Amino acid sequence: MKLSNRVLNRTLLARQHLLERSALTVPEMCDHLIGLQAQDVPPPFIGLWSRIADFDPMTVSDGLDDRSLVRITLMRGTIHLVTPSDALRIAPHIQPELEKVPFRKGFNYGAMVGLDPDEVRERGEAVLGDEPMSAAEMRARAAELYPDRDAGAVLQTWLYQLPVLQTPPRGKWKDNSRPVWSRVQPWLGAPLEPGYALAELLVRYLRAFGPATTMDMQTWSKFTGIKQAVDSLGDRVRTYTDERGRTLYDVADAELADPDLPAPVRLLGWYDNAVLSHQDRTRIVPDGDAPPLRAFATAVAPVLIDGYLAGLYKIFPKATVARLRISPTRAWSAAERREVEAEAHALLEFLEGDREPRVEIVEPGADLRP
Repeated sequence: MKLSNRVLNRTLLARQHLLERSALTVPEMCDHLIGLQAQDVPPPFIGLWSRIADFDPMTVSDGLDDRSLVRITLMRGTIHLVTPSDALRIAPHIQPELEKVPFRKGFNYGAMVGLDPDEVRERGEAVLGDEPMSAAEMRARAAELYPDRDAGAVLQTWLYQLPVLQTPPRGKWKDNSRPVWSRVQPWLGAPLEPGYALAELLVRYLRAFGPATTMDMQTWSKFTGIKQAVDSLGDRVRTYTDERGRTLYDVADAELADPDLPAPVRLLGWYDNAVLSHQDRTRIVPDGDAPPLRAFATAVAPVLIDGYLAGLYKIFPKATVARLRISPTRAWSAAERREVEAEAHALLEFLEGDREPRVEIVEPGADLRP
């Protein structure tokens, strides 16, 4: 069965809870999405606000405090907001590749080449111990232990080698303080769980992002062995083809969305996985050329109209005013403009409710900077 781009778009939006806001709790949404991108503090809050009805941001802060939510390096080597169970069972798929990075010649111009990885790891475990520690403190200890090496490179090596997570207060509502790190086991009171099958994780990916090709799954995860894992699922998955004849996999009991369903305007957070989790992004980006990660690093984020990326926005809070500036990627109708303005004002009320809101829509393709 061949699936149109429109079916893939509406199915992705439905599975991402972007067609209508959900009654799921924050942990339930994190589990369903297999985490939310959390390299910066605001994006997971924006992602949850876009997906959950009556979302209360304090539920994230409380979850980080009571350890029912954690911020940890997972897919693609980036920080995700996840539940403890996912932190413990997904991290073992990540760690082997992370641990190789620091001892390659290209890492910090070969800063760690020549050192024994096992010795470096053991020293890092001793330094970090069982209590959270700031990066500054870890860097100071690195300088003492390796006076002839770059202390920052040693610190980065420890953060790659040791299964670690970021502890509060960073990541709480409106708290952008510097990271404080803890080893996973003492923070969560449990060891990593290496027995979680990659195939099971891919079933969950398909429930949140499918139907998808094996290359889409690899783009999302950066894992190896994707094709073998999918083949092992047997009749738990079914296949389709897309408009270009490529094989798409999906969970056998998953439903496809009606391509005629209306899709409301959504303003996502930068790095949102809905945009970045497929090799072929044409199901959500009209020309398939999603803005690269480096563009999102400056807090520039996507505007979805009729389910597709149709603009980029950035918020400029200053003193008593919060300006949300939007640069369309195409011409908008008057009705689309009104719907974008309404959603932008709602987002400003959520994020910057104590400032005067100003929504400014510039000409298509114009610079977002004021």
